[in-house]
Amino acid sequence: MNKEIIRNFSIIAHIDHGKSTLADRILQSTGAISDREFRDQLLDDMDLERERGITIKASAVTLNYKASDGKTYTLNLIDTPGHVDFTYEVSKSLAACEGALLVVDASQGVEAQTVANLYLAMERNLIIIPIINKIDLANAQVEKVKTQITDILGIDEDQILLASAKEGIGIDGILEAIVKRIPPPKGDNSNPLQALIFDSAYNTFKGVIIYVRIVNGSLTKNIKIRMMSNNKAFDVQEAGIFKPRPVVTDYLNSGDVGYLTCNIKDAKEILIGDTITDDQHPTASPLPGYKQLRPMVFAGIYPVNSKDFQSLRTAMEKMRLSDASFIYEPESSSSLGFGFRCGFLGLLHMEIIQERLEREHDLNLIMTTPSVVYRIIKQDGATIEVDNPMKLPPAGEVSSTEEPYVRAYILIPKEAIGSILELAESRRGKYVSTEYLGPQKAQIVYELPLSEILVDFYDKIKSLTKGYGSLDYELLDYRPTKIIRLDILINGEPFDALSSLVYKEKAYQKGRAIVEKLKEMIPRQLFKVALQAAIGGQVVARADVRSVGKDVTAKCYGGDITRKRKLWEKQKAGKKRLKQFGKIQIPQEAFFAALKV
Repeated sequence: MNKEIIRNFSIIAHIDHGKSTLADRILQSTGAISDREFRDQLLDDMDLERERGITIKASAVTLNYKASDGKTYTLNLIDTPGHVDFTYEVSKSLAACEGALLVVDASQGVEAQTVANLYLAMERNLIIIPIINKIDLANAQVEKVKTQITDILGIDEDQILLASAKEGIGIDGILEAIVKRIPPPKGDNSNPLQALIFDSAYNTFKGVIIYVRIVNGSLTKNIKIRMMSNNKAFDVQEAGIFKPRPVVTDYLNSGDVGYLTCNIKDAKEILIGDTITDDQHPTASPLPGYKQLRPMVFAGIYPVNSKDFQSLRTAMEKMRLSDASFIYEPESSSSLGFGFRCGFLGLLHMEIIQERLEREHDLNLIMTTPSVVYRIIKQDGATIEVDNPMKLPPAGEVSSTEEPYVRAYILIPKEAIGSILELAESRRGKYVSTEYLGPQKAQIVYELPLSEILVDFYDKIKSLTKGYGSLDYELLDYRPTKIIRLDILINGEPFDALSSLVYKEKAYQKGRAIVEKLKEMIPRQLFKVALQAAIGGQVVARADVRSVGKDVTAKCYGGDITRKRKLWEKQKAGKKRLKQFGKIQIPQEAFFAALKV
């Protein structure tokens, strides 16, 4: 295929600004999908994506578009997520493109992730096509958003396109801009093969499906390829493109975006960001690949039924294949048995991984309290990293403790500044600056401990700003702190799945909140259940789940009181025995409720 008629581009935006809807309209306008086959969020093929209305995985599709100059162009579109937790998916997609459509909601304006995604695209030197979407809304403020894009993002106003993806307005103009503004891919078919692996998936029959962008050279069926990271060679069984369903072509040329299969059954053989080359005529050097992201949040995942441990291991290997930012290693718990310690980019990422494991692999799982990675400097000078409360050394061995800090960029309406400042201060934040981005919008910058923004900080921002606030953050450094381990005891026995590392001054407050929440969520038993929060050997909070009442004297009428006393004593002895041998069934909802405290 002539490389001059290929255009590779992504769609980037803040969450819920209309990326997936715009992708739908582009698919329909180019005839890639018929009206009969069409459904909303077509490229979001997970049920979870459709239910939540968010994009989790990047999706690739090849389109044919006949432009106004009479030529038919091949457009390779990669749709991307918008939530801060899935930035890695965005960066992977951008590496396979020459241009990006930057979508901004006409009613919401420029938000934190809009800016973050733009910077990701600019780092790759991509051509940016800014689009103001949802111009059909009654509360659309097109001129105001144009000014924001010009002032905040530094993009010329005459470059901005207006559209309504829902109503199909401006789609032809966007397609013409893609053809005219985005350059064709560089590279040459005659050069040695260089293909970037930007994603992968697992198929029961075909094994690992590798998503590639061919940078140099060409790839055909039956040739032997080599992975440059592990030096392993494989024979290509099938190659093709997505339209949007896989279509076998048996070849991919320079500039193409497509897939290949090599009957690879072990997910560990594939590394996202790796370079594929020809085994007989290899390239001299690999492509730059991706910067390896470090997980920010750690939690334990355990099967409810211990027999499912091996199934969980297999499921995690396949999950790692489709999500390179997810990491895991085996661990054991005295209360939950064998499981895995897992690393995530954020709390939403953690929630999505758990739901995908349960749905896609039919598993019933328990998640422990999430934690960040703390640095512990011991008395002998050794430094260790602790992401599990049970690994915290005794207080006598610890010289000092450090925790990760982030720089948070909070974009909010001007009238919400006071309440957001109050929220950030309550989370041990250090104020940096306030910048006004026009008459109605401001950006507040704070330095905050990562542990303080993990659980509900973003939700609080949305609540205080009536949905108009947004958050983006970047990891800064580690700073001195005072942390202790908060243990939860159930009937006097430590339940390590609910243990957590907390800031010393907030330990009592958190312990009280957790036992009160558990009291609400744990069903009543035949005996009283004592819930305690303890620091070391000291109990700092307690709540009791009352026993189920049973009137054993209901059948008694009249007669001597000693008859009733006998029954009460018998009941008391029975409950004492139950308490001694009783095991508490803690529902999954109780775990989630404790996580959100």
